[in-house]
Amino acid sequence: MSTATEPSTPHPVRTATKLPFWSAVRTVFGLEMKQRLRGRAWYWMLGVWFVVIGAIFVLATGVIGATDNEGGILFDLIVGFVLFFGLLVAPGLSANAINGDRAGGTLAILQVTLLTPGQLLLGKWLASWVGSLAFLVLSSPFIFWALALGGVNAQEALVSLLMLAVELGVVCALGVGVSALAGRPLFSIVSTYMLVALLAVGTLIVFGLSTTLVMEERTTTTSYYTYPEDSFDSRGVPEEGAEMECITQTSQSMIPRTEYIAWMLAANPFVVVADAVPYSVEDLPEPATTAELRAYEPSGPHYSPGIMETISQGVRAAQAGPDVDQTCEEYAQALRPLPQETPIWPLGLGVQLVLAGVLLLIGRRRLTMPARRLAQGTRIA
Repeated sequence: MSTATEPSTPHPVRTATKLPFWSAVRTVFGLEMKQRLRGRAWYWMLGVWFVVIGAIFVLATGVIGATDNEGGILFDLIVGFVLFFGLLVAPGLSANAINGDRAGGTLAILQVTLLTPGQLLLGKWLASWVGSLAFLVLSSPFIFWALALGGVNAQEALVSLLMLAVELGVVCALGVGVSALAGRPLFSIVSTYMLVALLAVGTLIVFGLSTTLVMEERTTTTSYYTYPEDSFDSRGVPEEGAEMECITQTSQSMIPRTEYIAWMLAANPFVVVADAVPYSVEDLPEPATTAELRAYEPSGPHYSPGIMETISQGVRAAQAGPDVDQTCEEYAQALRPLPQETPIWPLGLGVQLVLAGVLLLIGRRRLTMPARRLAQGTRIA
């Protein structure tokens, strides 16, 4: 007697289609950070950074120690210095994130896993951003030192450091996006530096050259306080008790209407950081009365803005356009900050984010597997 055996039905093998998004991003981030921390070059860079910024801070303290607003000037100096060198360091940390692995033959290993191109790009970008933020953290002793000297409130400090971190993240995103598009690490690094230079320096050049396109002949009235001619002695010194008088001059001249082209400065990283800070005017002296203006001495005490605050005031002056009717009161109070009516930094930050987003989206398509087309000489594994 024989028994019939029924063929067994094979059970389908369950295969994972994708990894949890943030778990995969965390994996890529961890691999990148371990690779950076294993090298000695990373620690050498941090050490050199600390020594350089410390030397500059100590020298600046000795130079501006006797001026007004010492804490504010030093804090602005540190923020500007960190942003300047951050724009130099961030491309080096991010511009070879993708094609560096391609050149080393490790990118294909990641691409054949369950990682998606978006997870790969995001993990690489986060690692580059955290690496650049390490330089900001290393500058914290000097930042707290400047804050301890006074002149900077908590809101100014918080916004300055937050916008500084955002700008470093944007530059790292540009670098990662370019590295996904370019085939060679050297080409991507140079291209990223050119993009950063276009934003930081190119915007200033374009703005300066564009002033010739918005020149307009206007009648300008300029008023200022000066001593009468008969109040000077034989040595050219005003006599004791002499009062200054208001002199008004009117002339025809060609002046640039900068209010039409101020938007060209919006994408500049320094403008974005400086214009976003709500500088306080509570500690400034009250506007002088007419009697006090007649005794105005240009060599007297006045408010000294820092580097970033000076940039902010310059942008606001460009937005306001030329002042064709300057009174004596405005002349005596020329160093008082201009009000921030329409901030320009949201436009600039939006332009930077759009540029970084476009590069990352195109780079994501280049990382999609299987690849339809590869550049000549591209290494697979």
